[in-house]
Amino acid sequence: MKAQTKETQSQYTPHSALAALKEGNQRFLNTKQANRDLLGQVKDTAGGQYPFAVVLSCIDSRVPVELVFDQGIGDIFSARVAGNIVNEDLLGSIEYGCKVAGSKAVVVLGHTGCGAVKGACDDVQLGNITPLLAKIKPSVEAVKTPEEADLRKSSNPSFVNDVVYKNVELTMVNMRNDSPLLRDMENDGDITIVGAVYDVASGKVEFLT
Repeated sequence: MKAQTKETQSQYTPHSALAALKEGNQRFLNTKQANRDLLGQVKDTAGGQYPFAVVLSCIDSRVPVELVFDQGIGDIFSARVAGNIVNEDLLGSIEYGCKVAGSKAVVVLGHTGCGAVKGACDDVQLGNITPLLAKIKPSVEAVKTPEEADLRKSSNPSFVNDVVYKNVELTMVNMRNDSPLLRDMENDGDITIVGAVYDVASGKVEFLT
């Protein structure tokens, strides 16, 4: 399989870009990954890159984005930060991927059992981790149940995963609020912005509606 070119990238729509990611995850689940010459793709992309999607995900080592979506070199921009939050630098990176480099889909990808989310649930105070977790705390507060304090901790997997989903949702809200450029591109139909959650136990990506 050859690397993306400007011509193949231009043939993607927001819908087909999203479909390609979904199909890639299904191949991953079925262990029927596409046959790629990765070194050949290195050579193909030496002069330029034309990814069709941007994925904002957590740094978690269990969520290697290109692998779980079965994509090759030059196929997707991968922006990674603990807890898949957004800030000015990440928004600038995603804006570049879409407005300048031509990607058609933005996926905010959370994952089950997220350590950053657990840290926010437990109000961890540690170095620069503290201000990062502060960006996840609104998601903790937005999940109203259970009300008992001892059940709103990292020791409660159900609560943690409810916060994971809420964090994906609020990250998309923040993305649209803080990036008029991306918001306008989405409103104009140039890109789609969607949320998803990766199950670290099964390898399945659930796309949110």
